[in-house]
Amino acid sequence: MNHQPRVRTAQPITVLTARSATYTTTPFVRGAEAVCGRLSELLCAAVVVVDEGEVIIASSQADLIGRALARAGKAWRTPHLRIPLRLTGQAGAVIIGEPAGDAISPRLAQGLVELALSEASALAQIPDQVALKDLFIHDLLHGLIDDEEHIARQARILGLDFGPPRAVITIDASSYILSSPSPQHPELADTQARRHARAVIDTVVSFFHLPNDTICAYMGGGEVVVLKASNTRNLLPWAERRTGLDLPEGAWANLGALRRASEELLAYLQKTLDTSISVGIGRYYPGLSGMERSYQDAHAALSLGRHFHGQSRVHCLDSLGVVAFVGLSDEQTKIELATSLLSPLDHEPDLIKTLDLFFFRDCCPSSTASDLSIHRNTLSYRLDKIAALIGLDPRRFDDAVQIRLALILRSLRRPAG
Repeated sequence: MNHQPRVRTAQPITVLTARSATYTTTPFVRGAEAVCGRLSELLCAAVVVVDEGEVIIASSQADLIGRALARAGKAWRTPHLRIPLRLTGQAGAVIIGEPAGDAISPRLAQGLVELALSEASALAQIPDQVALKDLFIHDLLHGLIDDEEHIARQARILGLDFGPPRAVITIDASSYILSSPSPQHPELADTQARRHARAVIDTVVSFFHLPNDTICAYMGGGEVVVLKASNTRNLLPWAERRTGLDLPEGAWANLGALRRASEELLAYLQKTLDTSISVGIGRYYPGLSGMERSYQDAHAALSLGRHFHGQSRVHCLDSLGVVAFVGLSDEQTKIELATSLLSPLDHEPDLIKTLDLFFFRDCCPSSTASDLSIHRNTLSYRLDKIAALIGLDPRRFDDAVQIRLALILRSLRRPAG
């Protein structure tokens, strides 16, 4: 006669955990996560916690979260041990699978669950450093903190190294971070989002070979930011082989190297996480509060770039073409962009004059050459040189529009008279 194995049970456990404002998940879910992690470590066994509806809300196997226990697999239909759980007014159960070693007594398991929940209660009273860091960087980049002394003090407390100049890279990983395991249980969505955001940050840290992730933060809404050191030493692996880093100084310095680093990062993220991701990069601005402007650049580049050029790409203001001049609302940024674009012509007055006349004559080569009193071959040589210096050919319509707008905007920086 076959007998079904009997699932052993223990007395319900009731523990109240302190409320922590740094979490958005419920205390019940947080306590469940703490139990799973601690028990799986101590017992070398698979552990899940289910709610009253028998849905798994925490598990030592991440792919089980959000599933009904009945659909979690054959092993969970007859688990080694089931312990009723009551936490902050909610009921559920801790379920322990077959241990790797000796059998576990119900009394021992119950004691270990109590220990794990006691630890979770104590930890809940301590501010979460990761959440505090994320909040600080969120407020800094959104301009909610403008006192540089206060910024520097908070950075030291949180262990953030703001010594090197930093530019902001913003990563849109919403399709990965915000994927919910169970629409019927929205309280699990934040747990999943935090776990996936951490996976994105860990991947970024791994790519840049950083000692820790203190320059990364989760901003919410599926967005991760990286405060990337953008000085010569930190961008050397992505410098142009022939010319070194792209520009010697200014807000656009080293932007080419930062773009190449971001393109490699994007490829690494997509390969590692197997998901669609888009990246926006900002310029470096001096001062601690300059990171707010860098974030504005990165966010604007990402927003405009996704709309006009598509997803799964790296977007930067200086590579958006005419879209940047039309789409940006900040006039000063547009003037700076125009100035940077035309900067290779700063010491070429003949080329600037050639461009002005070329556009004045509606891009007609013969009329322009006649006005300049030069041969058409000489005009062609000058236009070729302009294209080589700034990467835009004034004989092509889109490029001509961009150059023309840049000339107009650059003129606005000069004082009248």
